[in-house]
Amino acid sequence: MDANSIPTWIAFASNKRLASGTPRDVTGAVKRYADENPEESVLVFDLRTSTPIELDLRGSLSAVLRRLPPETSNPSLEAQTTESTTSEKSPGRPKLGVVAREVTLLPRHWDWLAAQPGGASVALRKLVEQARKTAAESDRRRQAVEATNRFMTAMAGNNAGYEEACRALFAGDIEALRRRIARWPVDIRLHVLMLAEVGIGKASEEAHA
Repeated sequence: MDANSIPTWIAFASNKRLASGTPRDVTGAVKRYADENPEESVLVFDLRTSTPIELDLRGSLSAVLRRLPPETSNPSLEAQTTESTTSEKSPGRPKLGVVAREVTLLPRHWDWLAAQPGGASVALRKLVEQARKTAAESDRRRQAVEATNRFMTAMAGNNAGYEEACRALFAGDIEALRRRIARWPVDIRLHVLMLAEVGIGKASEEAHA
């Protein structure tokens, strides 16, 4: 399994970072904190996408961990099981991940594809791979900006300078973003900048080079 596909979480209690790491490690820290501080809320996010994570903290820690989805509780085992199932049920080419789905094109598109070496399927795969490589960097930056905005909205939507920070984020102005969030709680500020620099840090550096 690719390292980027293994879920990594981060948890915040009020405005302070509580824990970050694997789902099991973060869940354990959140459970212990919640038991000791039942009146305080804890927010958990996917570290890469800032997608909120809902945890059912009822019962013992072992019970909470058992309720985690299989892919978060043991990613490597899940990957092995999926590969094994695929190889058993899908001999031959499906082992390579080839999936048949409907594609709707105009007749002239089908004519062009049919004339390509290897036929329509090979030509389509080549076109998709080329498009993925061409758009990979812009897609990565866009996703990072969206993740930053998602986290800011959840954790700092009521903070002074939030709207201005959002405008700076989407404008790709990392220096303006730093100024707008300078008085935010330190852990929130640091995480926002970590996320934002993935999306707009390089662009800002290139602009000032």
